[in-house]
Amino acid sequence: MHFSSLFAVVAVAASASAQLITGQYDCEPAGAYTLCQNLWGKSSGVGAQNSTLLSASGNNVSWRTVWQWANNPNNVKSYANVEHNTAKGVQLSNLKSAPTAWQWEYESQSDPIRADVSYDIWTGTTPNGNPASSASSFEIMIWLSGKGGIQPVGSQIQSGITLAGHTWNLWRGPNANWQVLSFVSQDGDITNFNADLKEFFDYIVQNQGVSSSQFVQAIQTGTEPFTGSASLLTQNFNVALNQ
Repeated sequence: MHFSSLFAVVAVAASASAQLITGQYDCEPAGAYTLCQNLWGKSSGVGAQNSTLLSASGNNVSWRTVWQWANNPNNVKSYANVEHNTAKGVQLSNLKSAPTAWQWEYESQSDPIRADVSYDIWTGTTPNGNPASSASSFEIMIWLSGKGGIQPVGSQIQSGITLAGHTWNLWRGPNANWQVLSFVSQDGDITNFNADLKEFFDYIVQNQGVSSSQFVQAIQTGTEPFTGSASLLTQNFNVALNQ
């Protein structure tokens, strides 16, 4: 781990932009999105994390998260993420397309590192509902990267699923009052992801018993660190829901 060098990156970012957030649950308006630290698992580890909004224009956003965490290597420490402010409230049966693009890279990382880079999409029986709440029915994760042998909630139930031009393992299991469905890349890191999320929604409706009457309540994208240290840069991200 390289604590000093990583946080030197934060200092450089801070000098270029005042939109640096450091608190456990700090959030920052980011155009069509909201950037949040979300250190929900902070108590299970020792470390620090900062996130910086780099740019926001139209439906596009760019940000950086720098983190270092130790202890309890099987526990998620945070989910630094952006959430779209208005791409929500659409019933799956009415969804025509859900185009998204995400270009990202690790600017630096420790060896070893345990972390994922993922979408976190929440659905429920009503148009409105906070993520990870009593209103949640399903949490749909799409892991574009998973390092260090980490695993999603539940157990693997299928492999070799082809969606959006990539191959995925599918994991499923309960968490609190909702079910978690996690698509994990079999292709290694997908650092330039262009897809229609409707392919994933259609798959779980057709194959996993998810009702098409479910509403998309939130679309988040970010990183879940377990242990190690890294600087993760999102050069550009966008998503939309079209009815």
